[in-house]
Amino acid sequence: MAPSTDTTKWLRPQGLATRLRETFGSLTLYERFEQSIVIILTSLILLIVADATWHLGLTVLLLLATDAIQPGDQRVFQTVFGMIFTVIIALEFKHSLLMVLARQESVVRVRSIVLIAMLAMVRKFIILDIGEAQSGELIALSAAILSLGIVYWLVRDQDRRLHAEDPSRSPG
Repeated sequence: MAPSTDTTKWLRPQGLATRLRETFGSLTLYERFEQSIVIILTSLILLIVADATWHLGLTVLLLLATDAIQPGDQRVFQTVFGMIFTVIIALEFKHSLLMVLARQESVVRVRSIVLIAMLAMVRKFIILDIGEAQSGELIALSAAILSLGIVYWLVRDQDRRLHAEDPSRSPG
């Protein structure tokens, strides 16, 4: 039976139970171990995302209630958007694990890891106070994001070439 590409199927209780019975029966002992770890990590990330979203909501409500959100106050926006990016990064990480769980991939893809690292760098740029940052720090962060962008482009290009050779492989 071909694995489903619908990762939302894992979120439905009847889909999860049925899918686990179907897939775990045909797996080796190590593959079962790997899939179990992915399920545990996904569950933990779900808890972290829920907690982070709850705290983000409370923070925004508190800021609105105390009229602390002022268009000229850059620090408040940096803090709120930093919190939002933290949730987005966790969601992207969870999504990459769900792809492993759906057995579309045997391991987390390098492209997903690079994308998560790029999101983390973007978050760092958002919360960074440019006025207080050292030039060396800015150069290092810029070099890191440029390097990650190049790696992402190379990996994406490789995936496209593999897909061109074998159309049954998904580019992504």
